[in-house]
Amino acid sequence: MTERIELRLGPDERAESPYLEVPFEVPAGVGAIHVRLAYAAGREAVIDLGCSGPQGWRGWSGGARSRFTITADAATPGYVPGEPEPGVWSVVLGLHRVPGAGVGVVVEIELDGAAPLDPEPPEPPVPQRPPRRALPAEPGLTWLACDFHAHTLHSDGTLGIGELAAHAVESGLDVLAVTDHNTVSHHAALPRVSDRYGVGLLPGQEVTTDRGHANAFGAIDWVDFRRPAAHWVRDVDAAGGLLSINHPLAADCSWHQPLEANDRPPLAEIWHWSWLDRTWTGPLAWWEAWNPSTVPISGSDFHSPAHGRPLAQPVTWVACESAAPEDVLDGLRQGRTAVTAGTSEPVLLRVDDELVAVDADGLVLADTAGRRQVVHGDMVRFPGAPGPHRLETPLAAVVALTR
Repeated sequence: MTERIELRLGPDERAESPYLEVPFEVPAGVGAIHVRLAYAAGREAVIDLGCSGPQGWRGWSGGARSRFTITADAATPGYVPGEPEPGVWSVVLGLHRVPGAGVGVVVEIELDGAAPLDPEPPEPPVPQRPPRRALPAEPGLTWLACDFHAHTLHSDGTLGIGELAAHAVESGLDVLAVTDHNTVSHHAALPRVSDRYGVGLLPGQEVTTDRGHANAFGAIDWVDFRRPAAHWVRDVDAAGGLLSINHPLAADCSWHQPLEANDRPPLAEIWHWSWLDRTWTGPLAWWEAWNPSTVPISGSDFHSPAHGRPLAQPVTWVACESAAPEDVLDGLRQGRTAVTAGTSEPVLLRVDDELVAVDADGLVLADTAGRRQVVHGDMVRFPGAPGPHRLETPLAAVVALTR
């Protein structure tokens, strides 16, 4: 049984709502749902794809896929397996880009039958990890190398979860947040893969809209990206997670979701791979204007080895009791972070009420008031003055930062 729905979508439809639900009925006894989306894709037309069922959200693939399958025991990556319960379902279309002349869209829904599932690729052998870096820390804590932004086949990445974990180990990471777009379908596999590869895999989801992105960290339920951003903050906090604004100054996905001062999330991705020229101080200016008490983190926003944007560049050091997700979240809540360009790069830490510059000989310690001191030595301690601080080159390129 196949249902074919033809639509013509234009600027009026997008102005009414950036999300369009296409309902369909699933009778009792259906074993599989297959959906295919077709349109004239290109620079001017981008239609995202997702699905909800009578019992809630079932997944999202955005613009990365044009089809998906959901069965009781398996589903296309990005979608949650489970019984196709009877009732009214919806194909959810995201009208990300719609040209002025409009675009023709065809949605085909097939119940039962056979269709490919795009299974996870085989997991590679566990690679050898580079030696861990010893950094001074307060008693009971260890500085862990973390990357808080990465994607898999469950959204628009090219690697399976096991392949990404192996890559994290090779990159010298202790913790990697897996933050696929608008889905939690990857969460179920993370504990097993984390144990196999010996790397902390922090559950995450990138709450993704055309007005800004935010990472929700923690083993929490799916966050409804279609609601106002203030709801994201409250829902994530109520569930015991943490929300971080992503790449607030990045190309066409900069942050311009309205938030009142008391709704602002505790974290922000101050350093993103797109900060290519670190003499440009836009991210720092945004941080100081937004809220300098916001805890700074970073993310590589890794999608594929072919992109040339490796994991752990930049890296966030978090002082934690262990790499378990709850301990990493606790370190973030307490603001025990330091951000730098990579695992072996100079770093600026807060330890025992002091600022400690490590492997920073010849760099300059700077604060937001414009005060500067040259670092002389490989491990130098300074009085722990409050507020954001950073390490710069003599030509004012940012090398490391902390709050």
